[in-house]
Amino acid sequence: MLPADEIDVDIAKAVCFTGHRETSIVPFGSKPLYRNITVRTVQLMLCRYIDMAVEQGYRDFISGLAMGTDLWAAKYVLAKKRSDKRIRLIGVMPYLLHAKRFAANYRELLNEVENGTDQLLTTNTDPEVVYGKSRSGENTSPDLYKVRNYFMADHASAVISFFNEGSFKSGTYQTLNYAIREGRKIRRFGLDDVYALIEECGPDIESIRRRLTFMENVFEQPY
Repeated sequence: MLPADEIDVDIAKAVCFTGHRETSIVPFGSKPLYRNITVRTVQLMLCRYIDMAVEQGYRDFISGLAMGTDLWAAKYVLAKKRSDKRIRLIGVMPYLLHAKRFAANYRELLNEVENGTDQLLTTNTDPEVVYGKSRSGENTSPDLYKVRNYFMADHASAVISFFNEGSFKSGTYQTLNYAIREGRKIRRFGLDDVYALIEECGPDIESIRRRLTFMENVFEQPY
């Protein structure tokens, strides 16, 4: 693992990820019965966006290693790397102890992803700092995730995002706003797009998968 300033990336061919966690996904029709199909459709759309980026020549993929979107994307990039050696995965952790905030079911995935990165970086090398409001006598910082998010946007020319309209207090919204100000190409989808797919195909994952293969490459579109 290296300090973030030692990143080796071709910004013109780099994409970073930002998106919500699994807990933010409201199932189709607000029915618990459709929770699994909704989450899986989010994941499949994310994978399709990555495929489209690769088709357009993007080779470096930057993940912030957060639960949900970041790790789902990173896991798929690892799979893509097995058949295309030009693809690289760059992991950027916000601080060294970030895994302590992870749910148990995500720690195994985090370990797999971190071990599979071409570069594993951290934007804060302090071995004791933790996330939180600054308090006297405590080694905390409220800006650890913000610094990590901005760093990723600074080192990519495009952003793939799973973002729900109205989520204005989220880190995803903060990252997208910054990326837009910095002139990055934004390619995003949200739950409305996911629901539309399920409405069209029904709760059948193979039908949804097939439909996504015919989706127009969003990276071919102008800004």
